[in-house]
Amino acid sequence: MNSIKPCLWFDSQAEDAANFYVALFANARILNVSRYGEGGPMPAGTALAVEFELDGLSMQAINGAPAPAFSEAVSLSVSAPTQADIDRLWGALTADGGAPGRCGWLTDKFGVSWQIVPPRLGELLSDPDPAKAGRAMQAMLTMTKLDIAALEAAYNGE
Repeated sequence: MNSIKPCLWFDSQAEDAANFYVALFANARILNVSRYGEGGPMPAGTALAVEFELDGLSMQAINGAPAPAFSEAVSLSVSAPTQADIDRLWGALTADGGAPGRCGWLTDKFGVSWQIVPPRLGELLSDPDPAKAGRAMQAMLTMTKLDIAALEAAYNGE
């Protein structure tokens, strides 16, 4: 068990958010839900804290209304090896009020910032040939959702 885990603070959507995230990823599950009792700051039975795992990463979501706003300063970065993986995650996370950002970043309907990135991007950007790496970087800077084929084409000078 890791001793450090991200904790996401919501107004009242912690359980909805955790269930949404768990449904998106393989190897994901809800571990525990603790609930407010009588006399708490939220109605009895409302989730206080939700412990969950996403691809083996332990996380926690809490309802601590009012929540400070999430920002892109902290994001969840997802390694998406294929374009189909990128497209599926991008579509699900930007749906119902989410918003695309630049260079593979997006904000989901709960306000959480994500990066959906193919591992190949790191390889292209770290190529020892500065012209190839530079072309890949310039292509990435024009994108919202990352497009592996377009990154490869730019890298190859096509």
